[in-house]
Amino acid sequence: MAWRETALRWQELLAYCLAKPGAWQDEPWEGDVVAKVGSKIFVFLGAGAGVGAGSSIGLKCGPSREAADEWLLRYPDDASVMAYIGRSGWNSLRIGGAIPDDELLEAIDASYDAVVAKLPKRDRPRSG
Repeated sequence: MAWRETALRWQELLAYCLAKPGAWQDEPWEGDVVAKVGSKIFVFLGAGAGVGAGSSIGLKCGPSREAADEWLLRYPDDASVMAYIGRSGWNSLRIGGAIPDDELLEAIDASYDAVVAKLPKRDRPRSG
């Protein structure tokens, strides 16, 4: 599928992630931007500049591999298991493909919430 003009752009996704309470940008590996809450990653954003068709983000898509597999069933061409951490419910979701932008944003919200829930209470950001 061709890159949609209405698709979210990398900068918009990054801004959306960083607007969450306690979220911050890190680059733990050269050229690989992530968003963290506390010390934990909740989204892998990749390289950034020049992102277009075929770009993807990595998210915690469920508490288990089985739960995260729903994304693969619904969007077989646009969702895949992330290397190394996929067994823990992490998927890569393609930007600008069949997955609607609002579902990508909901997936970011769910990943953030799942990661925050696993943080020790003292490390959880205060909302509001």
